[in-house]
Amino acid sequence: MKYDVVIVGTRVAGAATALLLARQGVRVLAVDRARAGTDTLSTHQIQLPGGARLKQWGLLDRVIATGCPPASSVRFDSGYAVLTGDYPETGGVGAVYSPRRTLLDRLLQEAAAEAGAIVRDGFVIEGVRTGRDGRVVGLRGAAKGGVAEDIEADLVIGADGKHSTVAQAVGAATYLDRGATAAACYAYFAGLPVSGGEVYIRPDRMVGLWPTNGGLTIVFLSVPAPRFAAMRSDLDSAFRELVGGVADLGPRLAAATQAERLRATPDLPNRFRMPHGPGWALVGDAGVVMDPCTGLGIGHALHDAELFSEAVVSGDFARAHRVRDAYRRPVFDLTTRLAAHRPDPTGAVLFPAIARDPRVVTEFLGVLTGITPPDRFFRPGRLRHIVGWRGLGRLARTRLTGDRAVVDA
Repeated sequence: MKYDVVIVGTRVAGAATALLLARQGVRVLAVDRARAGTDTLSTHQIQLPGGARLKQWGLLDRVIATGCPPASSVRFDSGYAVLTGDYPETGGVGAVYSPRRTLLDRLLQEAAAEAGAIVRDGFVIEGVRTGRDGRVVGLRGAAKGGVAEDIEADLVIGADGKHSTVAQAVGAATYLDRGATAAACYAYFAGLPVSGGEVYIRPDRMVGLWPTNGGLTIVFLSVPAPRFAAMRSDLDSAFRELVGGVADLGPRLAAATQAERLRATPDLPNRFRMPHGPGWALVGDAGVVMDPCTGLGIGHALHDAELFSEAVVSGDFARAHRVRDAYRRPVFDLTTRLAAHRPDPTGAVLFPAIARDPRVVTEFLGVLTGITPPDRFFRPGRLRHIVGWRGLGRLARTRLTGDRAVVDA
């Protein structure tokens, strides 16, 4: 059988794309090498724009029904000031949800199948098939342990992650690459209550706490890549020491019980790939991947699903590419700056000024969750309003002094 679209990868980006296409009557086959319900490394967070999309698609209630608690407020401890406030609402959603990926991915796969997509797990692709003109016309693969088969399609979409087989097969060009500068670890804890989200920024680490399913709290740690290499001899002890050394987390972590093994990876690239070509397209991390410290990956995957499913119907992939990059680039710059874990002395001026005005705190929380573009919040005119003329001068002097200190070091 020939399909209109074959999607490789059925986690968030792939399953959501399959769902939206199937709802528009497109004949979709979505395949994944992993079995349904398996886990994957993830920050778990569905930031507000992602939650708004799920609500629009009729799926947010299903996420809530898994027992995943909402985080409608956040404590952001910059080391210079503590910002506490409620998230701004967008699209009728005012909370971040952090479901286990074993539940979220299956939920999206089931929704795609209900919409009419054919979803096959345990299917390994060997490569894409091309016509005489070089256009991709399908793929070749097999169920695990099965016989290889050729699948025809008008379009093959790679939703198969940062090491995308589809991207490699079609030679998708990378046009912005900042490498990997950080590593991440996380674990689940019982008996570690949180009333919302908690984020702690220090020069050599970032720590996040978020409520997830089963009454557990996910504790996330980001560190510079060189430090992670030194931690590997005793990763569990280093994780507890680094997390416990921030604010009041030491005694809180000691009173909690780790529920599952620690998960960790230094494989955190930051890059943009060309997302489309003759007979192929890329969504999610296959197209743009960035460090998970800002927790925006799931929301970006849902955004891509929306953009590129529209492009399949309209044929305007160039527009999807432009919109993706215009939205993603400012967030990419902010994320890679945070993931570099370089001391930023401007925080001594900026964060106390933000903390003085609850309205500015709310606006800043909108930046963190992907509602407000970072370049809009940090533009000079807005910063002058936040810190004043004198503060703006201090910011400029601190930035220059700090940059020289980093260079001199």
